[in-house]
Amino acid sequence: MPSAMKTLFLNPPSFENFDGGAGSRYPATREIKSFWYPIWLSYPAGMLPGSRLVDAPPHNISQAETIRISRDYDFVVLFTSTVGFQNDLDLVRRMKESHPDLKVAFVGPDVQTRPVESLLAGTDIDFVVRGEFDHATVEFAQGKPLEAIAGVSFRRGGQVVHNPAAPMLDSDALDRLPFATEVFKRDLTIEKYTIPYLQFPYISLYTSRGCPALCTFCHWPQTLSGHAWRVRSADNVVAEIRQSLKLFPQAREYFFDDDTFNIRKERVLELCRKLKPLGFRWSCNTRAHGDYETLKAMADSGAHLVTIGFESGDAQILKNIKKGVTPDMGQAFAKLCKRVGLEIHADFIIGLPGETKETIAHTIEFAKGIDAETIQVSVAHAYPGTELFEYAEKHGYLAAEAQADGGGHQLPHLNYPGLSSRDMMAGMNRFYDEYYFRPRVIWRIVRSALWNSLERKRLYEEAVEFLRLRAERWKYARSAAPVSTRRTAAHS
Repeated sequence: MPSAMKTLFLNPPSFENFDGGAGSRYPATREIKSFWYPIWLSYPAGMLPGSRLVDAPPHNISQAETIRISRDYDFVVLFTSTVGFQNDLDLVRRMKESHPDLKVAFVGPDVQTRPVESLLAGTDIDFVVRGEFDHATVEFAQGKPLEAIAGVSFRRGGQVVHNPAAPMLDSDALDRLPFATEVFKRDLTIEKYTIPYLQFPYISLYTSRGCPALCTFCHWPQTLSGHAWRVRSADNVVAEIRQSLKLFPQAREYFFDDDTFNIRKERVLELCRKLKPLGFRWSCNTRAHGDYETLKAMADSGAHLVTIGFESGDAQILKNIKKGVTPDMGQAFAKLCKRVGLEIHADFIIGLPGETKETIAHTIEFAKGIDAETIQVSVAHAYPGTELFEYAEKHGYLAAEAQADGGGHQLPHLNYPGLSSRDMMAGMNRFYDEYYFRPRVIWRIVRSALWNSLERKRLYEEAVEFLRLRAERWKYARSAAPVSTRRTAAHS
């Protein structure tokens, strides 16, 4: 291995409890504290001896402490987000005031889709990487000149230079990457990570990259991970799990955070066949398609939960966003999951194109019919680089207000004729209220925690967080004036 710059891979501090861009597809502060692992940063961190991965938000590392840490490094790779970009820009400015020779690269979808704007926003960013950044950042740390590194953009003579794009890593290349969980063991504390619907503590990793689905709103497949589906071999995945089970005996669940885990039946069956002897509990992201045989194999091999993006119960909205499924397909898939004993975490979005007060009410009833164990309701966000962003910009539906409040919580930033941002927030609150404040759901949640003191403590903390934010959102929904719209977007 060539000598390399001492490199810090950074998921930066931002808002309190902010689940930032390095692990979260939709960076925001959640209703209930949630933290995903910074998996994208773990791969290049594992390739560079002497590097360190700092995941500031879950580890409560402040800006001041991050700046102090950065003094010991030559090069910082920072995963930024649309919501956190300005905070991140301020952070690296202060880093360079303390350490003028420090080199800084920004990575992630936000700078990938707007490299010129990002580089011109501040001279403290030395370069950005467009797309997968595993090898580009390692090559720079090993001394390769910027001009020779595929996929980077940088300033030269007052102009922004774009090097030719790098090819996406293929399946063989994914198998050659270091295991993310080895870097977790070296640099992170897994007890700092929590997702309300997963067992605590949990670990997440990828078995593939990319998603061939064409959902117009979905961030990563249209930016970072791409639509080309590339997979790790089943043996490679099994090797990482087998090693990780020894490294983290306290982990109670593994989450396969692929964009979509169940794309090809034959691969799912092979993975399940090889994972089953390991005897561990796992869960994954799925689309609402698949047959009984596949789901039964998943459940038999240790799967207990699937997360499904239903998005809406309205057929026309699903067509508008190119979801590729219908409400009937969603209902049928949910029934199959329940039949084999898989729990469901259901994701819904308020404010997609075609949304009205009536479709919101219809989706709430659809969700009650699915009766998933847990749900997540989000307001639609049109991230730069997505087809939804282009649609909203073209039709003047982008609101002038920021995508998040001062604490990093989601705010509606789309505004349609007949459906204001206030209506969307009210619909989101009503969705949660009507879904969770049903006796059968309350009993289901309480029952799961009756004999587990750790779960009781977590349930109490989550309830307090949820009710506090619920009150703030109802206040917003009842008092916010209708928002204006704009044709162009700037960093939040």
